[in-house]
Amino acid sequence: MNYDFIVVGHGLAGAILGYTLRKRGFKVLVIDEPKENSASKVAAGLVNPIAGKRFAKSWMADEFIPAADAFYGELEERYGQELFVHKPIYKIFSSVEEQNTWMAKSAGEGWHNYILATYTQTINQPDIHDPYGGIMIGRGGYLKVAETLNLLTAELLKKGLLLPERFDVAHLALTSEGVRYKDAQAKQLVFCEGYQVVNNPYFKWLPLQPTKGEVLEVQTQNFTPECIYNKAVYVVPVGEGRFKIGATYNWRQPDEEVTPAGKEELEERFQQITSQEFSVQNHWAGIRPAVRDRRPLAGQHPEHSQLNVFNGMGSKGVLMAPYLAQNFADALEGKANLMPEIHISRYFSLYYNYKEHHNHQP
Repeated sequence: MNYDFIVVGHGLAGAILGYTLRKRGFKVLVIDEPKENSASKVAAGLVNPIAGKRFAKSWMADEFIPAADAFYGELEERYGQELFVHKPIYKIFSSVEEQNTWMAKSAGEGWHNYILATYTQTINQPDIHDPYGGIMIGRGGYLKVAETLNLLTAELLKKGLLLPERFDVAHLALTSEGVRYKDAQAKQLVFCEGYQVVNNPYFKWLPLQPTKGEVLEVQTQNFTPECIYNKAVYVVPVGEGRFKIGATYNWRQPDEEVTPAGKEELEERFQQITSQEFSVQNHWAGIRPAVRDRRPLAGQHPEHSQLNVFNGMGSKGVLMAPYLAQNFADALEGKANLMPEIHISRYFSLYYNYKEHHNHQP
């Protein structure tokens, strides 16, 4: 069978890129091994325009958020169900110093689209610990990631465009026309493997840092689901008194095993936000594809122009992927240049250094 593109990996990045290419009229084959605890499926799917203790506006939020809203809105219309839940985010100050940091920052330009209210003392919401107040952030929310991926997967299966198996590089051949994988031929192949790229002989030189994140789902009785809470962890309402709490960051043990230490850390952080009693219903772990400079990795291989990568969005895939998939698709079509901030050319020196020390490089 002949295709325009083969996309390897159907986590959020691969799913959004594959959909974007198919919408443009290309024939796309997706190769993906079904897996329940992929980082995409475990994630709470949070979109937060303002992140971190320094209250930095998320990189390119002004571009990413409208693109994400439009993309997920289109999917909701296509499948006839809610997938992206718009919710304000209450970012709780942990100290007077943090409150002062925000007050100094907020005097600058560029915040008015995102800040609904600033509180310098408690909002007096039952069971919430916020003695120093906080900020209520707009334009945020969360994607129902597992549901979204399941819908896109079902559509691919129905159309015969999904090979549900582990990609085996031994079956990949590079040809003058593009690539061949088993019985499939394509002009271009895009690797969207998440952290598994560290095992990819063509792209393992990229500085991707697999980072484990653990997440809890808890059940409570009276905790209000009107907003998402953020103080060291996020607390995302997922319906019927249940909340997702996450996430830990552990780059020392990049495996998918849950740990007592991870559970304890998340429980303690939740108890710093609320006095509400809770019971743990689920505990998951996934591995994020984080990058040293906190920018995604996209572009053509430095020597094999038929091979590409679209990866490295870490915990920001829901926010970044719709916009970046459009830019990457434009670049693949020759309609625009790939954004230099995400282009893997910034790491080509690592490739040539790797090649020099590994004679077996394909």
